[in-house]
Amino acid sequence: MTRHLITSALPYINGVKHLGNLIGSMLPSDLYARYLRARGEEVLFICATDEHGTPAELAAREAGQAVEEFCAEQHKVQADLGEAFNLSFDHFGRSSSPQNKELTQYFGNKLRENGFIEERVTRQVYSIEDERFLPDRYVEGTCPHCGYDKARGDQCENCTRLLDPTDLLEPRSAVSGSTNLEVRESKHLFLLQSKLADEIRTWVNKHADWPVLVSSIALKWLDEGLHDRGITRDLKWGVPVDMPGMEDKVYYVWFDAPIEYISATKEWADEDPGNRDWKSWWYEADDVRYVQVMAKDNVPFHTVTFPGTELGSREPWKMVDFIKGFNWLNYYGGKFSTSQKRGIFMSDAIELLPADYWRYYLLANAPESSDASFTWDGFAGTVNKDLADTLGNFVNRALKFCASKFGNEIPEGGEMGALEKKLGEDLNARLASYNANMQDMQIRKAMQDLRAIWVMGNEYLTEAAPWTAFKTDPEAAAVSLRVAINLMRIFAILSAPVIPLTSQRLSEALKLNLTAEDWIEGDCYEALQVLPAGHGFDIPEVLFRKISDDDVAAWETRFGGAG
Repeated sequence: MTRHLITSALPYINGVKHLGNLIGSMLPSDLYARYLRARGEEVLFICATDEHGTPAELAAREAGQAVEEFCAEQHKVQADLGEAFNLSFDHFGRSSSPQNKELTQYFGNKLRENGFIEERVTRQVYSIEDERFLPDRYVEGTCPHCGYDKARGDQCENCTRLLDPTDLLEPRSAVSGSTNLEVRESKHLFLLQSKLADEIRTWVNKHADWPVLVSSIALKWLDEGLHDRGITRDLKWGVPVDMPGMEDKVYYVWFDAPIEYISATKEWADEDPGNRDWKSWWYEADDVRYVQVMAKDNVPFHTVTFPGTELGSREPWKMVDFIKGFNWLNYYGGKFSTSQKRGIFMSDAIELLPADYWRYYLLANAPESSDASFTWDGFAGTVNKDLADTLGNFVNRALKFCASKFGNEIPEGGEMGALEKKLGEDLNARLASYNANMQDMQIRKAMQDLRAIWVMGNEYLTEAAPWTAFKTDPEAAAVSLRVAINLMRIFAILSAPVIPLTSQRLSEALKLNLTAEDWIEGDCYEALQVLPAGHGFDIPEVLFRKISDDDVAAWETRFGGAG
């Protein structure tokens, strides 16, 4: 039986993550993990904070904290927000862990032994005012390719091109803002990607099932020619390089961060070593299917750099089988940005509304085929139409009417007829599509399927019209209400990976004992008959409140909007 390893791209430690980060990696991977668990699969879902490199040092400096203290504090903030959004990580680790230090140094030494790392003297930017070498992210300036004036020395976040600090136009120190810079020599380690390029291409070409977004980025990098990449930096915060003559260097954050996927699994196993074996997931793990989830700017490092590290080790480390890449979620056409504090951040979002509002909206509008744009009007429209009017209204009106006419239990009634048979057939077809799209990680299509299943409930009630039938045929009304309440059970189960708290509320209202491993298997017509007459229920509070025009106006004023 296949085991499923799922990793979400590691969120940077430098502040609370925004909704673009959430939908770009953590939330879709959570959806997939929850879905597989519900189908009875063995799943290990891993994530961690990415704590090394310049962003951490700069953010700690801005906060007036030691970097170790800052990272520990921010890890807890991000872990708590993950729990608030019901992200079901099996382990949420830290790239500053002893396990990651050990494994990063292990891979570095293996690559060197195998001839894929060499020392080179480089010319680096030195800030005279700061009296220090400036690692790539400590240098900011204008991108020579697209003209973006806030490009970093390692990568332009606007056009995603990789850069060296010396490529930037009008460079300045990110520490002090000083432009009094000069280039000096410094010794560093380079990963010889050029020697691994053919192996990496062969490996990439084996994965014809990858989304076009992912494979096109990987092949673009390969077609442009892989350059040897510096994997050490002149920093104090990071995994130290344990090689002679390199005592004042640390490994580049993009070298150690992907290794943290393995290290975080070891962190998880080390919590219960008698019952958990991290290596079985990563070493000679032929029974494991490994899925990574990330935004498009992370794709090159996961399709080229990290695979090169694994291949160059000449050991049988588990390599990714499927990569789900996402485009960007923008905010009114502009980028969400942690550093520029633009957009809606997870802490703000959870303060405004419960997690399920955001989970459903983001998944239903996931930026799969192109960049998407968040607007408050669009958010309100999705919540009001899909969650409040379609799902919430169905539950509310059916249970309230049933309670008013028959009491708080499923009523006795006659046999189901042609209308219910047709409903079962339609549910079977749509559930098959939902399962296929969830399995293939076609997120928006899966959400369209789920919404269509909710719509079936409303269409059934409209056609059966128990409020009208009750006047002349109470037994027929009882049948349709019994079916409607069984539909609620189906909704609770199928919605659980998407809106888990609402699913739990429905489960409690219907006096069920649903778990994370429940699913609708077999014929949906039979599923419409699971809860018998006499089964009790409570009427829950309104599942989703509508978002008003006043809410939209207030939030646009607070967070910014079209104006």
